[in-house]
Amino acid sequence: MLKRLTARQTELEMVTLESLVPADHLLRKVEAAIDYSFIRELTEGLYCLDNGRPPIAPETLFKALFIGYLFGIRSERQLMREIEVNVAYRWFLGLRLTDKVFDASTFSQNRRRRFDGTDIAQQIFDHIVEQAIELGLADGTVLYTDSTHLKASANKSKFDSEMVAKSRAAYWDDLDAAISADRIAHGKKPLKPKPREAEIKETRVSRTDPDAGYMVRDGKPKGFFYLDHRTVDSKHSIITDTHVKAGNVHDSIPYIERLDRQRRRFDLDVKAVGLDAGYANAPIAQGLEERGILGVTAYLRPAGPKNTLRKRQFEYDPKADVYRCPNGQELPYSTTGRGGYRYYHSDPEKCRECPLLSSCTKNAKAQKTLTRHVWADARERVDAHRKTDWGKRIYDRRKETVERSFADAKQLFGHRYARYRGLTGVKWQCLLAATAQNIKKIAMVMDQTTTTSPA
Repeated sequence: MLKRLTARQTELEMVTLESLVPADHLLRKVEAAIDYSFIRELTEGLYCLDNGRPPIAPETLFKALFIGYLFGIRSERQLMREIEVNVAYRWFLGLRLTDKVFDASTFSQNRRRRFDGTDIAQQIFDHIVEQAIELGLADGTVLYTDSTHLKASANKSKFDSEMVAKSRAAYWDDLDAAISADRIAHGKKPLKPKPREAEIKETRVSRTDPDAGYMVRDGKPKGFFYLDHRTVDSKHSIITDTHVKAGNVHDSIPYIERLDRQRRRFDLDVKAVGLDAGYANAPIAQGLEERGILGVTAYLRPAGPKNTLRKRQFEYDPKADVYRCPNGQELPYSTTGRGGYRYYHSDPEKCRECPLLSSCTKNAKAQKTLTRHVWADARERVDAHRKTDWGKRIYDRRKETVERSFADAKQLFGHRYARYRGLTGVKWQCLLAATAQNIKKIAMVMDQTTTTSPA
């Protein structure tokens, strides 16, 4: 018999918050797997111990932010509304059903005042990575690195053109030493000492967010972006590093420095790394070999006009230190420049009579010039790893590790857009998003481990 519904919203019920949260809820798995006590220890010195109003507990503050990233809630105001009505969120934060939820401005005020100028987000990220390592979910044996772009909160049409210095490469001092050694080996005097200065070029600077970089890449959208350079471990795709740069900074610039930080901070014994084509250059190859790390990089398609002879069609003879063109002419060594490249020149008289001249060079003197980096040998050895059986296996795992990590970040953790303006804010966002992603990964793996029978 169909009965008439009666209002029950005002009835009193004896319930506990614990009983209202499903046993298989994600936050239950997270609470069981992660220890948050370190957050209070990290932030205790930022609070006044004997004066002022009682603050929101720092563990509660950051756990609330993790809820926003875990469930894709981009707005902090919306996050507070969700916490107000969601019993699972209240249970996770330790709030009663009748407790008042703090205001959304608490987040922004803490960022601007209490946490401004600190590396608290980096420290929290590092501690979660350490927990993953202690649980055996990451060991650093094989690491994968790539970058993805986050659209800046800036109109791409509103900019000023300014002369801006490009990012300084960390390997310049080592390169200068290698250039001097190479010139001496070829019987030439070392170049006069000259301080390296970053190249200055005209760049679009956003009026809204000057820290963002104007990105122009093949197959990528144009506009103001940030780049999140992320490294993940091969075992369970635990993120071991995330580093934010402007969208116009090349992927290779911060790589070696960030790799060293991970090895030092987490005491990782890195054996091999898998990298995208953007990291396929001589300085990175040299840096990996100096550290005893095997590198596997994607194939970098050479640029240049069609229907012309490619550099790979010229055979290099390391013993004679010459290049041989397809027609048999030798291009001997000429000099080593300050940019770190050796120059090899052909004989113009022989080139004028060569039937391949039109497809070889457009030089007015009919002279072909090839360059070879002083660290080219290291680059060639690293490129050769890609063709080995173990190198193929390492490279094939890229799509299952770092590429999948970025896909999840964009689809589930709101990683397509920068939530804040300025490099500091975007770093905060990327570190907390990566921390939340690691927290979820740890919780899911540990839950699967505990629920799977020994058989």
